[in-house]
Amino acid sequence: MTIADPFLALSARTGRFTFGAPRAYTLAEDGTRLLLLRSTGPEDPFDRLHLLDVETGEERLVADPAALLPGRTGDRDELPPLERRLRERVRLTAAGIGSYAATADLSVAVFTLDGRLFRTDTATGTSDELPVAAPAFDPRPDATGQRIAYVGEDALYVTPGLEPLSPDDGARWGVAEFAAAEELSRSRGHWWRPDGGALLAARVDESALPRWQLADPTRPAEPADDLAYPHSGGPHADVQLWVLGLDRSRVRLHWDAAEFPYLVDAGWAGDDELLLTVTDRLQQRVLLLSADPATGATTELSRTTDEFWVDALPGTPARLGDGRLLTAHDTPQARGLALDGKPLDTAGLQIRRVAGRLHGRLLCETGQGDPADQYLHLIDPDGGTPELLTPRPGVHTALAAGDTLLLTSADPTGYRRTLHRAGRELTITDLGPELPYVVRPLLARVTERALPTSVVYPREHTPGRRLPVLLDVYGGPTHQSVALDPRRWQQRQWWADQGFAVVTTDNRGTSNVSPAFTRAVFRGFSRVVLDDQVDALRALGADHPDLDLGRVGVRGWSFGGWLAALCVLRRPDVFHAACAGAPPTDWRLASGAYTERYLGLPQEDPEGYADDDLIPDAPGLTRPLLLTQGLADDNVHPAQTMLLSRALTRAGRPHSVLPLPGVTHMTPGAVEAQVVTAELAFLRANLG
Repeated sequence: MTIADPFLALSARTGRFTFGAPRAYTLAEDGTRLLLLRSTGPEDPFDRLHLLDVETGEERLVADPAALLPGRTGDRDELPPLERRLRERVRLTAAGIGSYAATADLSVAVFTLDGRLFRTDTATGTSDELPVAAPAFDPRPDATGQRIAYVGEDALYVTPGLEPLSPDDGARWGVAEFAAAEELSRSRGHWWRPDGGALLAARVDESALPRWQLADPTRPAEPADDLAYPHSGGPHADVQLWVLGLDRSRVRLHWDAAEFPYLVDAGWAGDDELLLTVTDRLQQRVLLLSADPATGATTELSRTTDEFWVDALPGTPARLGDGRLLTAHDTPQARGLALDGKPLDTAGLQIRRVAGRLHGRLLCETGQGDPADQYLHLIDPDGGTPELLTPRPGVHTALAAGDTLLLTSADPTGYRRTLHRAGRELTITDLGPELPYVVRPLLARVTERALPTSVVYPREHTPGRRLPVLLDVYGGPTHQSVALDPRRWQQRQWWADQGFAVVTTDNRGTSNVSPAFTRAVFRGFSRVVLDDQVDALRALGADHPDLDLGRVGVRGWSFGGWLAALCVLRRPDVFHAACAGAPPTDWRLASGAYTERYLGLPQEDPEGYADDDLIPDAPGLTRPLLLTQGLADDNVHPAQTMLLSRALTRAGRPHSVLPLPGVTHMTPGAVEAQVVTAELAFLRANLG
């Protein structure tokens, strides 16, 4: 496909400016070596596996998919269904080696290519293909690297050998179900015992779930894809945990799964103990459990509760090496930490993630002041004053092992990745593209609610020339749009250069301001979200006279698509045109693990769900609306868009629909360019 616009063409060729950049890091447990994935340059989508010696700085290529499978195209259709689903859940667009697993010392790494299983000796850089019983997915080596567990056609296998370790009982074994992978940040479903004698495996029974169809209209003679979808208020997957011994012994772990159906995390704490995290359906109670692998009995170690919902804090709950229990501790004003129930001194900080341990302290990603920035602090579990590691503004993330710190720092000028060990600093090679724009958005906190906002003007803007406004929005929980990660501002600058003042607001309900700010959407999205967007826009208009509030367009995807449609349906006095991509127009048809966390069960609060339902608003549409939908979307099902379109058609309300055959919830580069081009033409035609 030819893309005429230079920026959109470059974005498509470079995977939205990610190809060639390092990712998927693993540090050896002693911190002396690092594995990472990276392609050969900014227009190469094929990620290869590299090993970096932290002490010498030497980097070597240890596995190259182009050499292992010559002629491979990287087409997603070449992947087994399980692999395609995982890449969709984690939003991975790169080709080549998508993910890998390694032994603790990084001597052996394993991965799949098109369902074929490879084991790499990282010292020699030699990779051997291993026989598999079925297309392989999610391989994991034991501690020695000699045996590898993998999933093939929903059964769990161990090499060497071609007989499944899991029983043939109609369930899916060794995988993460939709709710875990999409909403709970758990993408795996099997774990080796440290001595290699057994595996902890998830057993997923989806037989109670409704079966939804995803039909490809370009292939009318072929059957539709069958999808088990856990929608709001409906049944969810039955998830069990079993210890499967290589001697064919089987032990089921027992907890109150009826009361706590969601498995958030699991793993071995030693040969004789397992740790697992479970939550109730509305995610108001989170338990950390210890389990005996010999009997399956569990013991509650910690319980975190919240009258709204327990907001996930990565790295918690956890047990430290000395046995103390680390949990989240939220107040309305701040996200904090507690040890054995006693709050730690983190005053002035918003804890966003516990990234690991370093020098005996907790390595934490934090907010401090402006939520657009993210810092790193070391927090003393014994009560010392937190130590700031990254004084410069920007977005800083970290990984640690032994005494080694891997630091990624981002600011408007780009990215810098460095390793720190024993007083030395080593820069990790980045072969990614140079970003087209250095964007310095105008940031402000507006209204009495101190909403984080930004404005991006055309680079050649002349003050005094009024511009139509484009609200570029997401607005949903677990997300933050106004953050100084430079990639997310590239397209906003492009939109600005097309003649718009681009406005972005993080309304209440979004992340990283405070717990009270996030929980304002409890039991209802629409009123809070829409009021905040309107109030922020008007406040910015008062401070920026070049914003023409008589010409306001809005665009968004997923939750942002719902919000874009909501804007023109309920506030046509403020918003004059909208581009709504993949909008969940009826939250009863959305993912239950996500929606019920905020809105509760539709059976218990039908009026609350009705308040956020867009379909009854269809007869009142008076503004131009473009609906865009991937027809292979298994996250926000195409029915969501089609139901709204049907209601608009029946009400005689003109609107536009852009269907994307074969496209999922993600829009690959060339598809995104088509969507953005269509949106630009639509907004220009309707805003002037």
